[in-house]
Amino acid sequence: MTTTPDHPAHIAADLAPTGTLRASVNLGNPVLAQGTPDAPTGITVDLARELGARLGLPVELLCFDAARKSFEAMADGRADLCFLAVDPAREKEVAFTAPYAVIEGVYAVPRASALTTVEEVDAPGVRIGVKQGSAYDLFLSRSLAHATVVRGEEGVDVFRAEGLEAGAGIRQPMAAYAAAHPDAVRLIEGRFMEIRQAVGTTVDRLPETVAFLRDTVEELKANGFVADALRRAGQDPALLAP
Repeated sequence: MTTTPDHPAHIAADLAPTGTLRASVNLGNPVLAQGTPDAPTGITVDLARELGARLGLPVELLCFDAARKSFEAMADGRADLCFLAVDPAREKEVAFTAPYAVIEGVYAVPRASALTTVEEVDAPGVRIGVKQGSAYDLFLSRSLAHATVVRGEEGVDVFRAEGLEAGAGIRQPMAAYAAAHPDAVRLIEGRFMEIRQAVGTTVDRLPETVAFLRDTVEELKANGFVADALRRAGQDPALLAP
């Protein structure tokens, strides 16, 4: 294995003890990853490959359909890197970089719903469908005062199947869903949260390893790599985190 002079072998060995950089990729978030498990694409795939190249490591992409599965793969030692939203519940086990992209959590409601603002959704009797283990599941479970979270494999699916008062999700796929069902569903204007997407590894890594990841992400934000990768994936480069 070769490494660049600025990133010595002990960082590569610490981050990828098997000799291969194993990155968990969440295909359930279409903003961050697209394609199939056999041929994934998107910003997270590009970041994983760039990090591997800088450390002289081959890269293995482990693809999942939910953030919680991506997190579990790293937590139980099957993956070395993850690409997840920063959340206090995850920070106990994950050392995160600063965000490289910021996306929005939004609500969908039935077209005839009386709910018109984000604030009105947090009310007694309102049930909100979420994808189990997602960043917005964690956030809403922690922050809602009156409404109830209902978990499923997909927030939109449980919203529709159980006739819930609202469904929560990422703006881009939620907007596409609403556009495909204009007579049945509409989005509530505004967001209920910012979802800060970052690179993460386990908290037991060397400080130099975590610093390498954090410094590299900042460099890739500053030099246009992240914006270009978002653009290539058909995503808005304005999602680039500040």
